[in-house]
Amino acid sequence: MKHEHAAVVLDFSANGIGIIRSLARRGIDVYAFDTEGPYRIGKSRLADCGICPSPLTEEEELLTFLTDFGKRFQAKPVLYAGSDDYAGFISKFRETLAGFFLFLLPSRSLLETVLDKSKAYELAVKHHIPCPKTFFPNNRDELEEAIANIDFPCILKPVAGHEYRKKVNKKAIVMKDAAQLRKEFSSYRENGELLVQEIIPGDNQCFYKVATFYDDQMKLMGLFSLQKNHQFPADFGAGAHVVSKRLPDLIEKTLPFFEAIQLKGVGMAEFKKDPRDNVYKFIEINPRFWLSHSLTEPAGIHFVYMYYLYLTGQHVKPQLEQKDGINWIYEVRYFLTFLKKRKRGEMTFRDFWKGCKGKKEYALFAWNDPMPFIRNTWSHLKNSWKRKRKEDRHV
Repeated sequence: MKHEHAAVVLDFSANGIGIIRSLARRGIDVYAFDTEGPYRIGKSRLADCGICPSPLTEEEELLTFLTDFGKRFQAKPVLYAGSDDYAGFISKFRETLAGFFLFLLPSRSLLETVLDKSKAYELAVKHHIPCPKTFFPNNRDELEEAIANIDFPCILKPVAGHEYRKKVNKKAIVMKDAAQLRKEFSSYRENGELLVQEIIPGDNQCFYKVATFYDDQMKLMGLFSLQKNHQFPADFGAGAHVVSKRLPDLIEKTLPFFEAIQLKGVGMAEFKKDPRDNVYKFIEINPRFWLSHSLTEPAGIHFVYMYYLYLTGQHVKPQLEQKDGINWIYEVRYFLTFLKKRKRGEMTFRDFWKGCKGKKEYALFAWNDPMPFIRNTWSHLKNSWKRKRKEDRHV
């Protein structure tokens, strides 16, 4: 295979680190950028790393930064987005960026739809994908209608989560009863649109994901599915411990949906299996590489490299048969989730230790690139300690 094209990765979370390492181990020149905070924590010795303007608040500056950087190369670099912010930015300025980089995204309208939870919900309903009971109140009357038709406790979620979490760093907010929802809705609503959604019963292991890589002609090139074991934060969050698991029944429902909406490039859908009726309920779509994508490589599905080969015009053989039973562990988040669950009597040290055994892929730890793991672990532990002190002061 030829590797004369460099790669540019936008993101220094565990997602971006996974992309960097997958490319670097194959001898591909990697350049990686993010805003200052993530850069200082996630910069890797395996890439030429730097700080870039924000895709949310400095669009024009970031566009100039990337186009100027792209002019340095005779062969266009392959561009990777590791977050919704960067995926949305690349999509918005795709015509300009395509003159300097290689990338594959779904249409701009589809990408904007799936990043907006209200529109993504409508899209799923349109294609007969089961969803949790959900309401989108914009005023008091609509809020009262939601209260009258939903069971408590329920959750508040931001419609545009990647933007909302820049102001309120919460993926979901539990509302214990109608009184709390009436009291707190307006203050949370000031930071962006919200949805009110039922809480599907069941623990973290009821969450499942199906990921795909479709080429520009919607030919399926990569397929992978997984099950969550634990997430961070413990109740509503991203995966902290997941396992590769082929899910034929869920795949059978997901592929026709993706093909109907033309989800080109890399995409992932998350579902929660409702124990009340054993039906998978739609949660969200990510039109990009997802946090635990590095699990795919030991499972035999090389998403990052397939994406590179396809975009540089090289032969790519579809990879559709995965190895099951391989764990992906986000080390510090798994540990913090264990502490939380142990305190509630939901997990023992034996359970925690059992989760560390067997074949596994770590989110951050690597002997040849240890600093992202060290800095990220310290940052998480420090922030956890600060939150604990703040909670103790309010007791």
